Amino acid sequence: MSLYSKRGVSAQKEEVHAATRHLDQGLYKNAFCKVYPDVLSGDRDWVNIMHADGAGTKSILAYLYWKETGDVSVWKGIAQDAIVMNLDDMLCVGIYDQIIFSSTIDRNKHLIPAEVLEAVINGSQAFFDTMKSFGVNITFMGGETADVGDVVRSIAVNGTMTSRWPKNRLVTNDLIQPGNVIVGLCGYGQATYESEPNSSIASNGLTSARHDILNSYYAENFPESYNTALDPSVVYIGKHRLTDEVETGSGTTTIGKLLLSPTRTFAPVMKEILEKHFGNVYGLIHCSGGGQTKCLKYLPGNMRVVKDALFTPPVIFDLIRQSSGADDREMYQVFNMGTRLEIYTNESAAPALIAIAQKFGVDARVIGRVEESSKKELRVHTPGGVVEY
Repeated sequence: MSLYSKRGVSAQKEEVHAATRHLDQGLYKNAFCKVYPDVLSGDRDWVNIMHADGAGTKSILAYLYWKETGDVSVWKGIAQDAIVMNLDDMLCVGIYDQIIFSSTIDRNKHLIPAEVLEAVINGSQAFFDTMKSFGVNITFMGGETADVGDVVRSIAVNGTMTSRWPKNRLVTNDLIQPGNVIVGLCGYGQATYESEPNSSIASNGLTSARHDILNSYYAENFPESYNTALDPSVVYIGKHRLTDEVETGSGTTTIGKLLLSPTRTFAPVMKEILEKHFGNVYGLIHCSGGGQTKCLKYLPGNMRVVKDALFTPPVIFDLIRQSSGADDREMYQVFNMGTRLEIYTNESAAPALIAIAQKFGVDARVIGRVEESSKKELRVHTPGGVVEY
């Protein structure tokens, strides 16, 4: 059993999928988000999409960092995480504008004071203001803030996003087929709309990253930061403190900054791509939960995805690997490994899509292709060899 499983989490969410297998799958079973007819107006040419997600256990890292450094601004990044994990999933069905967002914040009032709530709420509005300047309009509708210390140990920051969208401007992944190439958008570096370099950690696999990298100081001093029913052998087994300095190749930062790097959105990039090249976008995959294997869930039929030119994994994933001893199979199944978004397109269109991304300071390139196969399969070329799923 992997360390990830021993900590009570699953990259593939098998039990969640089993519990929801009888639910209506919506209009397009291969779409990245569930799409329904426009029940609000009854217009057959429009659809409704509602999506829920959040910052996950990354909020625990923010709690530890805030307690250790006193820096309350770290909570603004958690607000962005909760928004972007919704927004970039919705990008993958073609939605980039006229969006509504409602937040849900559950806190233990004894540990999370008003100043933290204020930082999260103001951080949400600041992110929306930035996106508006790039033509991505998201209306903040408020939400629910509950004091539920009997339910949460510290704080959980989540949200729900919804939109009404024309059916003829959807990306459903049904057009993915052998012969496509895959343009990958890089998760690290600094985009023109970011205030500091991004580590690419996003908001998936943070339970694993937190316990693998950080040391027992946090178990001893902050028992509220983990499930005390876990086997002690998998709790904070690393050697680092959040304030330890790390060389990234482009400068020096800290472990905490790398782990808490706000999830990058690709909304400004995808808005321009979808407005100018919609007809050449056959599929979109956000490499979130499930990492580089996420694409397998949304393929419209039997085919082989080959990823043989992924971006070199940045330093945060080297640190996780060194601390956990995880092999390539587990690392690429849990984490995005530096390649965060996949655009399935044709070879002749790829250069134009890459140029748009690079204009925004987001590195992009052809990372792979789709081939014929008798089954759904994935072949990932890693620095250590080839892994097949």
